[in-house]
Amino acid sequence: MRKLILLILVATVTYAAWDRFVPVDGIGGLHSAGNDVFAKAFQDRASGVQVQGKGVATKILPDDEGSRHQRFILTLPSGQTLLVAHNIDLAPRIASLREGEFVEFNGVYEWNSKGGIIHWTHHDPNGRHEAGWLRHNGKTYQ
Repeated sequence: MRKLILLILVATVTYAAWDRFVPVDGIGGLHSAGNDVFAKAFQDRASGVQVQGKGVATKILPDDEGSRHQRFILTLPSGQTLLVAHNIDLAPRIASLREGEFVEFNGVYEWNSKGGIIHWTHHDPNGRHEAGWLRHNGKTYQ
């Protein structure tokens, strides 16, 4: 528990020094200029919202079977948690990701009672959906 609190504290302090994201155009209507978008989406039980943000990886989970997804929990500076489900059939895995490291993301938010899920963190092979991505240690995965 102390480790998680320390990670959240480090994430909060580091985030305060970073510039915030500028809203971008695209589908969904809500793009993140900060964690207020995530708090509102969670409160409103919103889904299908294109968002950008960043957080610290606080738990690395096993991959999904079948349609393969790299899964991990991000904790936002606000303390809200998000499950990231990154399709590794369509985009490269972040092989070097470790707990305590920062990840930036662009994807689709889906509400759940634990904070939400981010998916569509990859390109759309059919070109009909805004491309999502993950960024870790300066490298973009999409």
